Amino acid sequence: MADNNQSLLAEMINLKDSLPKRQRHLCDYILKNYSSLGLITVKELSHESGVGVSTVMRTIHSLGYSNFNDFRKDVYDESLTEKTNSKWKLKDSLSDVQENKEYEHTLVQMCKESVNLLDKSLNEDLLKNFDKTVDMMSQAAFINIFGTRPYKAVALYFEQLMGEFYPRLRQLSHDSEIVLDKVLQIEKDEVLFVFAFEPYTERIIQATKVAYDLGVPIILITDHISCPIINYATTTLKIEVSDDKFSIVPTIALVEALIVEFGKRFSGDFIKKLNKLEKTLKENHITFSY
Repeated sequence: MADNNQSLLAEMINLKDSLPKRQRHLCDYILKNYSSLGLITVKELSHESGVGVSTVMRTIHSLGYSNFNDFRKDVYDESLTEKTNSKWKLKDSLSDVQENKEYEHTLVQMCKESVNLLDKSLNEDLLKNFDKTVDMMSQAAFINIFGTRPYKAVALYFEQLMGEFYPRLRQLSHDSEIVLDKVLQIEKDEVLFVFAFEPYTERIIQATKVAYDLGVPIILITDHISCPIINYATTTLKIEVSDDKFSIVPTIALVEALIVEFGKRFSGDFIKKLNKLEKTLKENHITFSY
């Protein structure tokens, strides 16, 4: 049973990989959906997760609970904690948009959903791990970046934006076939930045595991605490994702905030480099301004 030093969710993350397949599946379901489970019954949880009632009971016993009611109460309490952790109500900025039940413009829908995801992502854990991440970036001899599928674009954006003033970056996303070769060259005083969102790719899992075994600090940006590589991460930045619409807006916002905060740590040197870059681009007719 979860105690004051460790939440039920943290205990589930630590334990689930040692459980049988069906119990592990149930843990993954709970970790993804705990904020919406409410006062679910054991039969409802069994039906919605696709496992038998006996599997549910064996799982909660493995977690140290003697009965389902105590387990359900802890799940419910943790969902309440998450819902009250938000610090900014960004959705208020779109409160004047009138909803049309018959039709709502796609741009309006996407903007409102992005704001909603940002609002849900902002909580005390994210803020704490954000600061820890910037500390890790500041202390690293090199920052290695790896993302696959749609999040390869985010990894490349990260490199492009930060690379304008910070040179010690290494992009691993261009050729995932040899990513393990590149990971094996990472030193312990470097850091590996991983973008891992469902559906998780085998390359992401393999690369992170190899880095972890080498003792490389890992920064994970992900969508669910059930992410299979979360136990390898030194720090985790969890971003909310939509069930209905694909959006990388919250991830982009997080990346930009990390780069801005990182830049503030060394603003004098970085501003000089940016000014020099701006001047060089203008002199060589690469950029134009009045």
